Amino acid sequence: MMPSRQKKVLFCLAAVLSLACVLIVAAAMGGRNWVKATVLCQTGAQLVNATGSELDKFIGNLNYGLFHGQRLKQCGLGGRPFSFSFFPDLVDVIPASLHVSVIIFCAVLILFSSVCSAFFMYNAFGNPYETLHGPLGLYLWNLISCLCSCLILILYASEVKLHHLSEKIANYKEGTFVYKTHSEVFDRTFWLIFIVFLVHGLNILLIRLAGIQFPFQEAKESDANTGAADLMY
Repeated sequence: MMPSRQKKVLFCLAAVLSLACVLIVAAAMGGRNWVKATVLCQTGAQLVNATGSELDKFIGNLNYGLFHGQRLKQCGLGGRPFSFSFFPDLVDVIPASLHVSVIIFCAVLILFSSVCSAFFMYNAFGNPYETLHGPLGLYLWNLISCLCSCLILILYASEVKLHHLSEKIANYKEGTFVYKTHSEVFDRTFWLIFIVFLVHGLNILLIRLAGIQFPFQEAKESDANTGAADLMY
């Protein structure tokens, strides 16, 4: 087992990392830099038979997050920027259930990251119970946080790619012009959630580094010891 002072240092470090995850996810939910895309005004480009460098006059920008975003229209007559909100403007256009699920999992991730931070401090300076307050709880809360962050990434990526979210936003209330996605990448806020996933994975390694066995591994060892004792008697 690791000395008590070193264990406290590791748990305090993990608590700080978990608290940082709370702040990162909270900031990410309010940001609009999850996706950055360019959209081509296909109708305008076809009207003038634009090719090559001429297409640049018909390519606009689009960036958005979970609640709002900004778009720059380009149809050959200069850019026209405007902002939009997902709620209530785009509820009928986007896959609302999938989008709301991402928001809910973000809220759950904030909750369990806060729980992780609190219980790391509790295990460092308090007298934890042996179940959910103790080492088993540390593994459980961090594992749940890892799963939530992973689900956020998967669900949001499927919403953007499989449901062509950028095109739906670009064509919102467009009766004359048709827009097509020209390029699309996940922006820095999306990758912050991936960093949160890695941080909670790192916390699990810190728990193991502190000398605490994995729950299932500990159970197997106790079963083996019990079986040997039964054979002896």
